[in-house]
Amino acid sequence: MLGARAWLGRGLLLPRAGSGFAASRRGSSSRDKDRSVTVNSTVPMPVGGKGSRTSCSPSTLQKVPNRLINEKSPYLLQHAYNPVDWYPWGQEAFDKARKENKPIFLSVGYSTCHWCHMMEEESFQNEEIGRLLSEDFVSVKVDREERPDVDKVYMTFVQATSSGGGWPMNVWLTPNLQPIVGGTYFPPEDGLTRVGFRTVLLRIREQWKQNRNTLLENSQRVTTALLARSEISMGDRQVPPSAATMNSRCFQQLDEGYDEEYGGFAEAPKFPTPVILNFLFSYWLSHRLTQDGSRAQQMALHTLKMMANGGIRDHVGQGFHRYSTDRQWHIPHFEKMLYDQAQLAVAYSQAFQISGDEFYSDVAKGILQYVARNLSHRSGGFYSAEDADSPPERGMRPKEGAFYVWTVKEVQQLLPEPVLGATEPLTSGQLLMKHYGLTEAGNISPSQDPKGELKGQNVLTVRYSLELTAARFGLDVDAVRTLLNTGLDKLFQARKHRPKPHLDSKMLAAWNGLMVSGYAVTGAVLGLERLITYAINGAKFLKRHMFDVASGRLMRTCYAGPGGTIEHSNPPCWGFLEDYAFVVRGLLDLYEASQESSWLEWALRLQDTQDRLFWDSRGGGYFSSEAELGAGLPLRLKDDQDGAEPSANSVSAHNLLRLHGFTGHKDWMDKCVCLLTAFSERMRRVPVALPEMVRALSAHQQTLKQIVICGDPQAKDTKALLQCVHSIYIPNKVLILANGDPSSFLSRQLPFLSTLRRLEDRATAYVCEDQACSMPVTEPCDLRKLLHP
Repeated sequence: MLGARAWLGRGLLLPRAGSGFAASRRGSSSRDKDRSVTVNSTVPMPVGGKGSRTSCSPSTLQKVPNRLINEKSPYLLQHAYNPVDWYPWGQEAFDKARKENKPIFLSVGYSTCHWCHMMEEESFQNEEIGRLLSEDFVSVKVDREERPDVDKVYMTFVQATSSGGGWPMNVWLTPNLQPIVGGTYFPPEDGLTRVGFRTVLLRIREQWKQNRNTLLENSQRVTTALLARSEISMGDRQVPPSAATMNSRCFQQLDEGYDEEYGGFAEAPKFPTPVILNFLFSYWLSHRLTQDGSRAQQMALHTLKMMANGGIRDHVGQGFHRYSTDRQWHIPHFEKMLYDQAQLAVAYSQAFQISGDEFYSDVAKGILQYVARNLSHRSGGFYSAEDADSPPERGMRPKEGAFYVWTVKEVQQLLPEPVLGATEPLTSGQLLMKHYGLTEAGNISPSQDPKGELKGQNVLTVRYSLELTAARFGLDVDAVRTLLNTGLDKLFQARKHRPKPHLDSKMLAAWNGLMVSGYAVTGAVLGLERLITYAINGAKFLKRHMFDVASGRLMRTCYAGPGGTIEHSNPPCWGFLEDYAFVVRGLLDLYEASQESSWLEWALRLQDTQDRLFWDSRGGGYFSSEAELGAGLPLRLKDDQDGAEPSANSVSAHNLLRLHGFTGHKDWMDKCVCLLTAFSERMRRVPVALPEMVRALSAHQQTLKQIVICGDPQAKDTKALLQCVHSIYIPNKVLILANGDPSSFLSRQLPFLSTLRRLEDRATAYVCEDQACSMPVTEPCDLRKLLHP
């Protein structure tokens, strides 16, 4: 193992080519990749997240800023006053390393990452460590959300040569950017079982001076082995694997790891992982009449319900925290990420489609209410994240979850009014505390709070159904619901006066694309135009601020400036594969929700650009980054895991199928087949690592339905047919509005649309496959029978 343990014993241990690579490829699920940190030591570490800190002693802070002061990234700006001669990732740093023949120290993280900020506070603000980093290394700081290509390349190395990966990720490189050794969080000084960061730096400095050639040779061997190991291509395969086989295997692997009591697929920590829930819903649909199909539906719905009742959901302000530190979904890592909100809104909307239970639609609406309130720019874009930590009171040191937790005393003071009609003396506060499990001593176990920051505090988590709480106090269920909602609103108003968590106001094209999908899909499913308007405004923001008309390229990032302005880095950070894939998905979802063909037209143009910049014409599938953008990096990767976010290749496979359904262009179907074939071996080996791609494989082999509604988009009968389609869970479909104009964009793409007629001048629906269409229907109930026999 590398990282902390690698430095114990006699000097520096080097990875051997061909050894230890299974660690990053085992892919039993996405969870290893999602963790905020994997510390390579035997000492358990707490989880959490820190924002900018201002409580450090002035003597430890450099008064003069370093180069990072000129950057836009909130994460890089958090390090702008470190006593470290930091460089941003770029040619200036690489040239200095080559000229002075020094190793590069690369440190990668993000602005709401707990252990990133712990390491900054403990090590990067330390004068002695700052001097070592500045004199003996060329120190480079990277925001992983700005440069996912850099992060993925070196994370592949860290995972392959240690017990796992996470952030902060710290890797030492040759001046030619080849990795030498790496790990995650390092404490500043040596401990009983851990070697400190200062010791690590001294040993690498010594080895670089005395054994440089050995270091370089080992680095080259490891890089060569990683290159061979990470290659994904079609090889001699002509066709993708059987969807039925991959579906069955993926389901069995999930079934074996399922938590029967609390839902989810691990002991702890537990992540939402919407890609798994999406797979289970799709699996249920194609196996509805089997025991496994029922099981898949039950697993997904139960998990969503347990998450929504748990502390991982913010019951006061809505939205979901990043993950649960325990098996019960009770104590979260309090950070909130945009990509979780986007995907979970879709998952809960689909759960409502499938079950008809408004519990799920209410959760979806709550998520989007939170995003609109806390993560939305006035111009329509969406911010990246809110931190886990904040000061309990102004001027105090930030603490884990301070913004979100409650004492019994606070709740009693806020909700003192008596509840009339109860079978025993009862206040509104006591009712809320009973329902949400608050106790005098606090409901957070010391094992979940190793630093003691949450002692006496409570996380709200639903302990009883409304019916049970009502029965306990002899009250009416509706009365209890009203009392609890009123109580939560009072807590929400009180919470407004607390210092807020740090907001990462960076806006990423990929995550904004996911959020456009979140609003568009939920708005369509629930028939709420206001949600679709948020999706439209998000798409307009992307086109206005993150799209270069001249080149047809997306930009990766933009930033909230003063007075509601939007700023860009100079030069701009261009988009990666995931930016194109997620934005294209968002635009396709938005077309189906709004029936405005301009969004479909833009999606087609972006797909063309994606194909030009990222397609591997030799091996099939898409590279994660442009060849030019990643020049100098030792690997050019294809992301092969559906994790906290789906793999961009998985999303692209779906997009290509849908675009073929909208246009009939054979090239996109051919690309989809090549992509699925290229990932065949990965799917066969560990299908549960790519549940979203297994879904795309199924959609390809079952063929998509083209649901065509012929009618006036503003007419009531047209809207009724469209709403009928949106109310049913049909993942493998494209929804097309044919307005009767043969010169319209879609009619030019699909000439057969002009042959479809309205019956008796009424809005008329057809369900088509391979240009063979059903008999026309005009009533929503008849369309429902066609779609959901």
